[in-house]
Amino acid sequence: MLVPLTREKFEQLIPLIATGLQYKHYWGKFSNFLQRLLISVIIASVILLIEVILRLPIGPVVFFFGLVGALYWLWGPVLWASLRNWKCRRYKYAGFFRGRVLDWWITEELVGTQETVNNKGDLVIVENREKRINLEVGDESGFTALLKAPLQNSHKIINRGQVAEMLVFSSSPDLSRIEEITDIYIPNRNLWVSDYPFLRQDYFKEVSRRIYDDREERPRNRRRSRQPRERQREIDGYYDYEEFERSPREERREIDRYYEDEVEQYERSSRERPRETDRYYEDEVEQYERPSRERPRETDRYYEDEKRKLPPLENKPRNPRKRRNNNEDDW
Repeated sequence: MLVPLTREKFEQLIPLIATGLQYKHYWGKFSNFLQRLLISVIIASVILLIEVILRLPIGPVVFFFGLVGALYWLWGPVLWASLRNWKCRRYKYAGFFRGRVLDWWITEELVGTQETVNNKGDLVIVENREKRINLEVGDESGFTALLKAPLQNSHKIINRGQVAEMLVFSSSPDLSRIEEITDIYIPNRNLWVSDYPFLRQDYFKEVSRRIYDDREERPRNRRRSRQPRERQREIDGYYDYEEFERSPREERREIDRYYEDEVEQYERSSRERPRETDRYYEDEVEQYERPSRERPRETDRYYEDEKRKLPPLENKPRNPRKRRNNNEDDW
């Protein structure tokens, strides 16, 4: 992500006069202090010799320059830090870059050489090497940048994929060509990786927080603005306003059609019910009449079979005496 910055913010992030961290960076080690002190003594000596030898009537001016030269060891770091800041401020355009750590590795680089003589009297060149961390950052657009910085113990917490922020400089208004980068800030670790602290760290953190908040609020505002519209569309889709716009006559017609359909169904059922009832009773009567007709036939058959099974009867003569008749003349 690359966000262009205004000139005002750019100048606030890169101050004209050196900050405390920049002054500390150029203050250096004790050897650097001795070098500046030696330069201060030389400047003061030269100005004093000029005053004594030439005897020019510019005593206050010579005194001022002599005092300034003698204090070079004190204001020298401010001068060099301000010059380095000016090299960045000469670019017309700047942008806030937010990406991720793509890769990192450690190398050794030659810082300086020293010539000494050993016990045998031979000239020996001693190389001063310093371990440096190479930090490569980039974003989804394909832009990558490489920063080299002295290795520190705090760099152990750097991992691939962490968010990295920095400031980039360009001479084109669209920031299509990046010419310079600043120190890298890793927000989740509150860690700065730099060879020189270009930025005002407190102000840079504030700018980062504001840009992050603006990026988070824009999607929320879009959602809020879309919600009433989408909700109204859902309401319009759910409620059919044509039903509410119908006239009372159309509603009365629909009611009449509904009741006509109900009456028609009721009449159909009332007509079909007697038919079904008659059919039911006809079937019942028919089933009742069938056994009454068939039962005598079966009974006759049963008795005929029984008669056949019985033995035949013998024909015995009748006793005439036992026969009574009211007419006695028939004896």
